[in-house]
Amino acid sequence: MAKLTPDLPKASWREVGLPFLSLFGSLSTLVCCALPALLVALGFGATVVGLTSSMPWLITLSMHKEWVFGGSFLMLSLAGFMVWRSRNWPCPIDPIQRRACLIGRKVSFFVTLFSMALWGIGFYVAFFLA
Repeated sequence: MAKLTPDLPKASWREVGLPFLSLFGSLSTLVCCALPALLVALGFGATVVGLTSSMPWLITLSMHKEWVFGGSFLMLSLAGFMVWRSRNWPCPIDPIQRRACLIGRKVSFFVTLFSMALWGIGFYVAFFLA
């Protein structure tokens, strides 16, 4: 009996994991440092107080925002390097696997770009706007 679903190649952690890890890092910089600073700048100080009282670990992260941004920058740089390095790697000959490979590359590229944009916004708000 024939299989109904084709065998797709397993993506490596470098192709999938690093871009999503960099997205997590850039989102964490927004939550810890940029969002509270932006809310206070817009006059929503009570919201920040409620946010930090329900999630007290945000205060610790905000106190060490240089380390948070530095670590997320390293993850983002590594993910960007891996996406750039794998841009010309060959894909399988099988049409289904080739399509999955090309789609995976595009998704990794756009997730990495989105992560870099979020990181840049967070960096600007946390260090220059505050």
